[in-house]
Amino acid sequence: MIEEVLADLRNQMQATIDSFKRDLAKIRTGRANPSILDSVRVDYYGSETPLNKLATVSVPDAQLLVVQPFDLGAIAQIDKAIRSADLGLSPVNDGKILRVPIPALTAERRKEFVKLLWKEAEKHKISARTHRRDANELLKELHDEKEVTDDDMRKAQESVQKMTDDATKKIDEIGKAKEEELLAV
Repeated sequence: MIEEVLADLRNQMQATIDSFKRDLAKIRTGRANPSILDSVRVDYYGSETPLNKLATVSVPDAQLLVVQPFDLGAIAQIDKAIRSADLGLSPVNDGKILRVPIPALTAERRKEFVKLLWKEAEKHKISARTHRRDANELLKELHDEKEVTDDDMRKAQESVQKMTDDATKKIDEIGKAKEEELLAV
């Protein structure tokens, strides 16, 4: 029983870290990266479709993304979606492909992105602590039902706390690396 709770918690903590990595990929660093456009959703024949399902995104150089739609009829909707995605990007449409220049970040914009980064980090740390609370509640229920002993309960709670500490430490490490990348000119 305890092993199941701990295994489930381990999976939840890893999912939280993976989610943090995905969210950080959306924060641009001044260099072209196709993952910047991962959050873009395009109104394609009445349904919100992820951009990566409608086009290929390539990086010909460090300051440019090229979006090549599978269906040329959707190029206007893709252009509109990128502009309205609040990424600060303005695609250039030549009828066949979209060129998306990545503007250099100002010092002020870099600081805004760093604030956003740590806001995301805190949100994911809260998620990790919520998983810890849920796991501890499950362990308490098992203890109250006399399915685990006091010693096993204490050891399990220590394991839960260690997993939580490891997850928050990993989030901090990933955040610091991204901050260095953002502040590098």
